Amino acid sequence: MEDDAPVIYGLEFQARALTPQTAETDAIRFLVGTQSLRYDNQIHIIDFDDENNIINKNVLLHQVGEIWHISASPADKGVLATCYNKTSDSKVVTCAAVWRMPKELESGSHESPDDSSSNTQTLELLCHLDNTAHGNMACVMWEPMGDGKKIISLADNNILLWDLQESSAKAVLSSSAALEGKGQLRFTSGRWSPHHNCTQIATANDTTVRGWDTRSMRQIYSIENAHGQLVRDLDFNPNKQYYLASCGDDCKVKFWDTRNVTEPVKTLEEHSHWVWNVRYNHSHDQLILTGSSDSRVILSNMVSISSEPFGHMVDDDELSDQEEQHQEEKIFVYRPFRIKEPLQDSVIATYEEHEDSVYAVEWSSADPWLFASLSYDGRLVINRVPRALKYHILL
Repeated sequence: MEDDAPVIYGLEFQARALTPQTAETDAIRFLVGTQSLRYDNQIHIIDFDDENNIINKNVLLHQVGEIWHISASPADKGVLATCYNKTSDSKVVTCAAVWRMPKELESGSHESPDDSSSNTQTLELLCHLDNTAHGNMACVMWEPMGDGKKIISLADNNILLWDLQESSAKAVLSSSAALEGKGQLRFTSGRWSPHHNCTQIATANDTTVRGWDTRSMRQIYSIENAHGQLVRDLDFNPNKQYYLASCGDDCKVKFWDTRNVTEPVKTLEEHSHWVWNVRYNHSHDQLILTGSSDSRVILSNMVSISSEPFGHMVDDDELSDQEEQHQEEKIFVYRPFRIKEPLQDSVIATYEEHEDSVYAVEWSSADPWLFASLSYDGRLVINRVPRALKYHILL
């Protein structure tokens, strides 16, 4: 039985890194990386059993340091990358590596392990994304539609494109670009576009958002002062190829058309502190998730800039009598089709299950109506899009 109530899972350590297991499209699975200075860090594999509304977890040891960023291969269920801190010559540096989880944990399982605390396993290191010459790693991005062999890392002011070879056991740097200008330039985050044959990425540094062509490693657009303060995160609309969302320390979420970057297409000002994360829903791009240091997760419905701004056409025969009654007030009749009255742009729901900064929000890869959020105190919350909205979108 589907239930709109949130499901909460508490980690014993602080955490800020969260990713859906992208290659897993059958089971609902998220990976969480911990940030503990005192203990070996861990990756928690969170499997959500939506029929029984329970979480099953497995824990993997990540013995090399605090995890700042985690991302899963789009092609191989067992492979992931992390950015983590390590101390070298009494300096803390942020490195990146590609890992494989034990074979038996690769697929989402709905069997609860007997006692997961006693059988903690270790990740297998496949390769380091060796960045000693390039500085501290901010994030790692997999080519979204690829075979899991291309990966980009952002290190200080460098964009590094890697080819993973020999079953990902070797990473070869195939091209790179550097951000040039005054001062200490440093990337904060980036996103690989699923459009244009995956030849474009967007990066954030300070208050600027830039687009790059991965073939020439040249800049193709620049949004100066995209936000009044630091830009924290970016995401591409999966269905509209020029649309990009950004969020930052000015408490705003902005939507851009990268063909004309003088003004944002829309701005959301619902959070009261830094916005750390923005995510488009993969199937229904009007649904936007944001997480903030105000401890809230906000689900917005940005219909006017979505790929279905006018709702969708419904054939007469598709509507049962019951639906017809239910929708009478909502439909203009243009036979032989009816067009549903569009929803207005609005905040659908504000989720307040967190008590600390929400550093990550992610949609499930397997269920478009389900998402997870993670706050710094190690609380992971799984929520669903409200049922009424789900049926409005679907019917």
